[in-house]
Amino acid sequence: MTRIDDTGHPARPATRTPGTEPPTLVVGVHLVLLDEGLVLLGWRRNTSYANGLWHVPAGHMEPGETVTRSMTREAEEELGILIAEHDLTLVHTLHHLDADDGRSRLQLFFRPARYDGRVRNAEPHKCGELRWWPLDGLPSNTVPYTAHALGEIVRGGTLSTVGWPA
Repeated sequence: MTRIDDTGHPARPATRTPGTEPPTLVVGVHLVLLDEGLVLLGWRRNTSYANGLWHVPAGHMEPGETVTRSMTREAEEELGILIAEHDLTLVHTLHHLDADDGRSRLQLFFRPARYDGRVRNAEPHKCGELRWWPLDGLPSNTVPYTAHALGEIVRGGTLSTVGWPA
């Protein structure tokens, strides 16, 4: 016999423990600038995460922003370039379980169709150097999930996971 709830609809079994909240995801945005088989990476310094490692220009969504606005803001802040939101293409989504803090993170990798301005290191206090690297020759001290995502992008993979138990 089907139980009816107080709204007159069939009752649904509980899918989570009462009083628990759904998981909160941290959303990261990453810019994949490519030029003839080379990708732009920045060497992180004076940062709380991945200090001394190479990483694509990246940041986090801020409250009230769309993911595309977050990416255009980060591109302007870090590289001094302007990108129209409609010129961004999502090229990879990575669901990452961070071993350092145990948080679930959704890492979105965007490639711009075009941008205005000249790429420059607009945050030298956080980035020691910008350099173009061959996609098949990334430095050994690249942020591991970044190296993974770039490899997936080269292979045409649009979705992957890292850090989750098998």
